[in-house]
Amino acid sequence: MKYVLMFVETEQFAQKLEAMGELERQDAYEAVGRWFAEHADRITHHTHLAPVHTATTMRLDQGEPVVTDGPFVEGKEVVSGFAEIEVADLDEALRVARSWPACPIVEIRPVA
Repeated sequence: MKYVLMFVETEQFAQKLEAMGELERQDAYEAVGRWFAEHADRITHHTHLAPVHTATTMRLDQGEPVVTDGPFVEGKEVVSGFAEIEVADLDEALRVARSWPACPIVEIRPVA
């Protein structure tokens, strides 16, 4: 089964990352690199998304489509990247997600 793990960054996490010294930030990025290496046999695709201020949103629920700059929700949590994984079942997807070393929220969704 394929699942997408969406890595959700909170405002608090972003502030913590920004406040880190260079060596601490480098260690954090290296931990993410190790996570991708450890799960390389299951990851079929992944990417880091551009910052949220670069987003464009199209709302289709109000008659004519409305296009706006920015994220699709007003909130303090944004998807900052994702990885598509191929695993046996949801339990395995949860084990992979549980070991994610960065953003404090991971949404796990099956690929239709």
